[in-house]
Amino acid sequence: MNLIIQNHSFQYELEKLLRVFFPATKVNVTEEANGERDVALTRLEQTANGAKLFVSLCVFGKTAEKTQCVSKDETRFGEPCEALYERKLALLLFSLLQDATGYTPPWGILTGVRPAKLMSNLIRLSDEKTAKAYFENELLVSAEKTALAFAVAAAEAPLMQTGNPRSFSLYVSIPFCPSRCSYCSFVSHSNEHAKKLMPDYVRLLCDELRATAAIARAENLHLESVYIGGGTPTALSAEDLKTLTDVIAQEFMLRPDVEYTIEAGRPDSVTPEKLTVIKNCGAARISINPQTFSDDVLNVIGRRHTAQQTADAMHMARQQGFSFINMDLIAGLPTDTPENFRRTLEKTLSFAPENITVHTLSHKRAATLVTENLETGDADAAGEMLSFAFRTLTDAGYVPYYMYRQSNCLGNLENVGWTKPGYACRYNIYMMEETHTVLAVGAGAVTKLRSPFENKIERIFNFKYPYEYISRFDALLARKARIHEFYSEEFA
Repeated sequence: MNLIIQNHSFQYELEKLLRVFFPATKVNVTEEANGERDVALTRLEQTANGAKLFVSLCVFGKTAEKTQCVSKDETRFGEPCEALYERKLALLLFSLLQDATGYTPPWGILTGVRPAKLMSNLIRLSDEKTAKAYFENELLVSAEKTALAFAVAAAEAPLMQTGNPRSFSLYVSIPFCPSRCSYCSFVSHSNEHAKKLMPDYVRLLCDELRATAAIARAENLHLESVYIGGGTPTALSAEDLKTLTDVIAQEFMLRPDVEYTIEAGRPDSVTPEKLTVIKNCGAARISINPQTFSDDVLNVIGRRHTAQQTADAMHMARQQGFSFINMDLIAGLPTDTPENFRRTLEKTLSFAPENITVHTLSHKRAATLVTENLETGDADAAGEMLSFAFRTLTDAGYVPYYMYRQSNCLGNLENVGWTKPGYACRYNIYMMEETHTVLAVGAGAVTKLRSPFENKIERIFNFKYPYEYISRFDALLARKARIHEFYSEEFA
């Protein structure tokens, strides 16, 4: 399909909107028609008091078009005129796509990663009623998704005000897993292929932690949370896990109010010895992630564990005294059905986890699911699963407390973290809403330096792959000198 852009620069949002309706179609962006059969043409012409917008759509052998004149006076919430024109062009294209396909995306024209952040900003600039109305009437978001965004914004609000200008969180990347799932595109290596890298990786990771702690001390930064993720941190041996957590304890000021999370993730990587290490280092929060309780679906997606192993890992964790446990599920997995998902969610609730995160399957370009054209999930089924989760978890007393969206998710849907009241994971909110700096260590990790005085974020990227992380470690450390410069500039 061709997307023709004339006299405007709104390629990014309009291309993403096309992909919502045609997720498997390659979109070529041009300025003129070139004979392609399926075409979306978008044009903007400046007028004395605004702009004239024109959109035509040719798909399935049929052509339709719409025109609209927009006045500069129609801007909302202080948006610049260009944002108004972009939104109105998107609405015109949305209407034509909706008519042509018969499909109504539940998030309307909203393609952003952080809808709850937008909701929070609108509430701050107006009021709750106006913000909700803008979502439904101006962005065409469904009533259910509007309610979800509002609930997440309300849950996040108290924690968004915490911290100080020098607050930060620490993220530690463990890019190893027992095996690679078909839907995964993270920089994770299976243990059998990466075992020889682990000793050097853990050694250098500890060196990077020491260097990062020295920077934090020099800049008088205030630690709010620690999150060890991956991959699967418990893919490490109990001995390596202890080495890592010992360095964190020695180098960082782990006050009693610092939130500390370690993903146990894959149930087949959980052992009593590893849980003991996690408990003794002071990490109160863990994740044990079934994704599904259907053994047939687990086999299809390449997770080498069973539903029973998930149950065993949960019982093991409770026996060790863990009272902050998250369980991840995925809606829309290949061969999964709404009925299967219902049973999975009910089984999950039987363990009464403090947090439940419901993801939507995403077609990530580097995932085996995509590269090998394997069977994938169904968007309508995924939507039904998420609606069921919304109703069931709400009735069970859970509240949605953070949310994000990814490109190429089935049905343009979302990922939502649910929590029992009082058990929200602060790191997830800090990271998702970008409230403060995150100092990140390990392969594939990205440090985010957030200005405490303006809406500005600067990123420092670590090398992506473990072998590159090991071979270019000195260069990686040199990049972190930028942290000193950043804070010197911010507090000059």
